[in-house]
Amino acid sequence: MSAQAKPRLMVFSGNSNPQLGQEIAGYLGVELGRVKLSKFSNGEIYVKFLESVRGADIFLIQTMCEPVNDRLMELLVMIDALKRASAERISAVIPHYGYARQDKKTTAREPITAKLIADLLTTAGADRMLSMDLHAGQIQGFFDVPVDHLTSLPVLTGYFREKKFKDLVIVSPDVGRVKLAKKFADKLGAELAILHKTRPAHNVAEIGHVIGDVDGKVALLVDDMVDTAGTICEGAKTLRASGAKRVFACATHPILSGPAIERINASPIEELVVTNTVPVERPDELPKIKVLSIAQIFAQTILNVYEDESVSAIFEEDNFI
Repeated sequence: MSAQAKPRLMVFSGNSNPQLGQEIAGYLGVELGRVKLSKFSNGEIYVKFLESVRGADIFLIQTMCEPVNDRLMELLVMIDALKRASAERISAVIPHYGYARQDKKTTAREPITAKLIADLLTTAGADRMLSMDLHAGQIQGFFDVPVDHLTSLPVLTGYFREKKFKDLVIVSPDVGRVKLAKKFADKLGAELAILHKTRPAHNVAEIGHVIGDVDGKVALLVDDMVDTAGTICEGAKTLRASGAKRVFACATHPILSGPAIERINASPIEELVVTNTVPVERPDELPKIKVLSIAQIFAQTILNVYEDESVSAIFEEDNFI
């Protein structure tokens, strides 16, 4: 008896980041699948796949960027359509996982929305989830299906390695990012420092003092996301006040909401390096922001998942953060 043929590999993209979808498909050497996405007059989302997906191994790319709720609902409707069209396997490729900051209860009567999103995705029909640099690693445990946790570490550290800074110190913006900062420091052969941060309210950061030596050094702030940029900008001011001669910053997810751009432009940060997990509008008009592509990382991961090969081997175990 001959071996059973592998299902077709098909890649589709939602409306959240079509350019990233095209890049990933290009690296894979496949055409991005055709799908019609529109809305009824009252805002309800309509989806129709314009080619057969029966028996196919589907990778559906949709990042949760603004407007987050629309992107999430579009993803759920697309998954449902694929399931009802008899796709063999549906992998939700979510470069930036929305609601990740709501991963636990910190006060009474709060939701754990990151778990709710996981339940919605699996109930809709997702058989697997791929994401990059989750805000909290335990989100992987919220799923009852396999989760592949990617990291932008190779791309970001590679960029700063080429700069060949002397006296570089990697700075964690708070104790929650220390493990990530330590991996950066190990990769770049740099020292480590930590900022003491408190949050008196949502999207409000107060930086107390620096733990570690930054005097006369080049400081690189490392975080997983930049939302309103309050943390990195206040951190940069504290680092300069503590004697750092230059301040750079990097993060995987450039949410950049509200006053973020204005704050970054007015801050001591010389350059903020981010990836395209979230689309950045008109990056050429943002002189302090450098956008790096993570399309090749996602493409290689998708290929390994399709071929039933190791994903962690791509990152030399650095994806376990």
